[in-house]
Amino acid sequence: MHGVDAIRTALKSTEHLVKWFLGDLSDADLLVRPAPGANHVAWQIGHVTATECKLASQPTFEASYPKLPENFAQQHSQATQAQEPPQGFASRAQYVELFAQVRQATIAALDNLSDADLDAPTTGPMADFAPTLGALLILTANHSMMHAGQFSVVRRKLGKPVLF
Repeated sequence: MHGVDAIRTALKSTEHLVKWFLGDLSDADLLVRPAPGANHVAWQIGHVTATECKLASQPTFEASYPKLPENFAQQHSQATQAQEPPQGFASRAQYVELFAQVRQATIAALDNLSDADLDAPTTGPMADFAPTLGALLILTANHSMMHAGQFSVVRRKLGKPVLF
């Protein structure tokens, strides 16, 4: 397996897990906070989706991301994460569809890269965390998995089946 193949596998597997963890949640379930002050699932999945469009937008990475709904990034920014009661969030179906479209755009752009392209240096605020394009794409997969782990806590709180 080569680097591009490994990153594609990570992106696809974390996409599957995110969609699986969201699969039996209702729209109302998405607004449940695992603890006071913690982010609810709707904010988190919106944040992951909006951030992926930014994380993988590097000069050496040409992805054609779908246009996010108006004010989507703002709705899922730090300014709204503690808003009580939560309002203006999308449905589970809308989040799943948009997340899948964004992830597919990331994978399609990845498929145009060679393993050597993964060594290209990154720019901007994420360069300290992920100094190469390959590291940034792995971080993108890890970011969605980190939040999916937080979805598990909400699932437990709601009495949903343990999935993983």
